[in-house]
Amino acid sequence: MDEVFKALADPSRRALLDSLNARNGQTLRELCAGLDMARQSVSKHLAVLEDARLVTTRKHGREKHHFLNAEPINAIADRWISRYHRGHAQALADLKTALESPAMTDTAFVYTTYIKTTPEELWRALTDPAFTRRYWGLALETDWTPGAPMTWNHGSVQIADPEQVVLAAEPPNRLSYTWHTFTSEFAAVHGLDPDEVAAWAREQRSKVTFVIEPHGDDTVKLTVTHDDFPPGSAVRDAVSGGWPELVASLKTLLETGEPLPSPA
Repeated sequence: MDEVFKALADPSRRALLDSLNARNGQTLRELCAGLDMARQSVSKHLAVLEDARLVTTRKHGREKHHFLNAEPINAIADRWISRYHRGHAQALADLKTALESPAMTDTAFVYTTYIKTTPEELWRALTDPAFTRRYWGLALETDWTPGAPMTWNHGSVQIADPEQVVLAAEPPNRLSYTWHTFTSEFAAVHGLDPDEVAAWAREQRSKVTFVIEPHGDDTVKLTVTHDDFPPGSAVRDAVSGGWPELVASLKTLLETGEPLPSPA
């Protein structure tokens, strides 16, 4: 946590976070232009923010895009914010809210967390129906080979579609698949507005990618990228609110043996 407090102490780094909160996924060039800061200074500040895990990056062609990561702020808030008077903690609470907002980019959502587990166990948690049912409430049925079809089992609802396929499976490092098909049955079992779900179904197919990287002796870095959304996507807005809670439940299950309790 020391690195997080150090990173947040500098006004220039806070300005970079503000810029990414306003428009996430910016390149170094875009950040420099928007903040009127020298390229070298921005690079140094971004390195500090990456070391503190407040910013995560993704390569796209020859460019590197920068994204906010809410996980360190969540950890600080969970440990400290309840111990202080609300007035003294308001700035931190506001920043936590900002970093958790769903406006990642117009076409992508990126979220990074660190889990005390092994790459192999995390891979199993992402692919084994016995695991996914515990923290996700669904089972993904497939043989996990590229091009293989996937069936999504949401309780009593089974969603099969030729366009639901595995895109990449490189255990235990990288997993990618197309997102599921939105149906009226899916809306009913989850108590969702059927008109809203029908609007989601009219959008182009999105995809999710999990990148698993060792981090030290007993920790794994997990980066979730959900992208290929059309500009202004309502699906992106919906999953941006769901992924942080889902990943937190996955992390809690692997570290404690129990997922997060369901909200009342």
